[in-house]
Amino acid sequence: DSLLAITSTISGNTESIPFGLYIVADGMGRHQFGEVASNAAVRIMGGNITKKFHSYLYNLPTQALQESLQEVMESSVMEAHQYVQKEAPGSGTTVTAALVLGQQVTIAHVGDSRAYSIYPDGRIEPITRDHSLVKRLEELGHLSKDEAANFPHRNVLIRALGQGESLEADVFTVPFPQAGYLMICSDGLWGVISEKDIYRS
Repeated sequence: DSLLAITSTISGNTESIPFGLYIVADGMGRHQFGEVASNAAVRIMGGNITKKFHSYLYNLPTQALQESLQEVMESSVMEAHQYVQKEAPGSGTTVTAALVLGQQVTIAHVGDSRAYSIYPDGRIEPITRDHSLVKRLEELGHLSKDEAANFPHRNVLIRALGQGESLEADVFTVPFPQAGYLMICSDGLWGVISEKDIYRS
């Protein structure tokens, strides 16, 4: 797994706006260069996104952002996808990225790493939807939730960064969980520990 975490503020004339960029990528272990793929995804996406916000974070901005937040995330995913295909052919990685700006979160997601909203009352709500065979079978009604949890091919992905000619990432914006937390993790956490235990941690 590879990760990036940046927490800062964007200072304006009257107020400071929370800024955060958080990325988790889980290289496909059975594929050659899985570690290269996950590292590249985090490095390229992180570099592209922070470059767009550099003047806002470290200077007084000279011009407005020319793209929407979703376009920034989408283009960053696609550049990472193309890099992995070229530099580590045959490999792949999941990627889940969250760009926090003020009270909103823009997510870019491919694969089965996850983003969750965690609330003080004990609720843990997934924000992302897994791009996995088991999730698709569950959505089609072929597996119950309990059967899905014990499905022998749980780690088979139907979408991964670096795999296939074209890539469709889920990119969307949601409100930041008020009085709660945002959590991003790979299946190394959610696939091993129950949601109740995650909350207690």
